[in-house]
Amino acid sequence: MNPMDMLKNLQGMQSRMQEMQNKLGNLTAEGVSGGGMVKVVLTGQYSVVDVKIAKEVINPDDPELIEDLVLSAFTDASNKIKAKIQQEATAIAGDLNLPPEMLGL
Repeated sequence: MNPMDMLKNLQGMQSRMQEMQNKLGNLTAEGVSGGGMVKVVLTGQYSVVDVKIAKEVINPDDPELIEDLVLSAFTDASNKIKAKIQQEATAIAGDLNLPPEMLGL
């Protein structure tokens, strides 16, 4: 590959990396646990933007239950957002033949 083609590819990659960063803020995924009694919503930047806990789950004598359910819902949301990020990264990096990891994901 000649140097000019490499430079064009680098410029294209920078543009796509910026595009991906912009999209990450708009991606969301909801994780659930306890049959929907606990819900956590994450963005593509792994910020928690919402948590819902059903009253029926709240028991002052058993805080570990809520802790476990929130952790499980967060893990579910995290796995879902990872899959969405992977899809977006693959779409953006696809014609550059770069692995998503090269986009910093």
